[in-house]
Amino acid sequence: MRELTNIEERILDRALYLMGINKTCNISIRAIAKEASVNVSAINYYFRTKDQMLRLVKEFYNENSLSVLLILKNDEYSDDEKLLLAANEIMEYSLRFPGNMVITNHSMNLAEKDETSKKIIDLSLEIGNLMRQALRNLIPGDEASSNYKYLIFTSSINYPSEYQGIANFWGPLLVDRENRMAYLRLLIKTLKSD
Repeated sequence: MRELTNIEERILDRALYLMGINKTCNISIRAIAKEASVNVSAINYYFRTKDQMLRLVKEFYNENSLSVLLILKNDEYSDDEKLLLAANEIMEYSLRFPGNMVITNHSMNLAEKDETSKKIIDLSLEIGNLMRQALRNLIPGDEASSNYKYLIFTSSINYPSEYQGIANFWGPLLVDRENRMAYLRLLIKTLKSD
């Protein structure tokens, strides 16, 4: 992705935020401009078209997701640490940009036609596979048990930060890194105690 100015970053940041809040990638330029505290002409100047802006939002999302992949690929971390740190990154990012699932779903529909969307899906699958493997290494069991625990783990990460009603209720608790890490440690401990 090309170097962005502070204004461009703010526009992309607020566009991704609005996509999450509204549960759609179809956000008006006026709404994005208002949320980013810029003129509509600034969006047109920096991005030319709404499609170009959406592509850059997806690239911005992809760049942020790479930090999770780097954690999961870091052999200096134990499987416990990989799951804890990766889950924290995902939750922190989701709380800031509640549009993760919106971007992923939009990308699934366009992956065959759009290279940026394909990258998002490929990255999501790679992250999912590495998390599943770390969880299997940590909690041995049969295939069905591993799948259920993976589902519980990913749901426990995504649901509190993506679902607006829960985020509004538990968000203040989960926004604090120490509280979020305590929650994730307890989640991993609970899954291991079967």
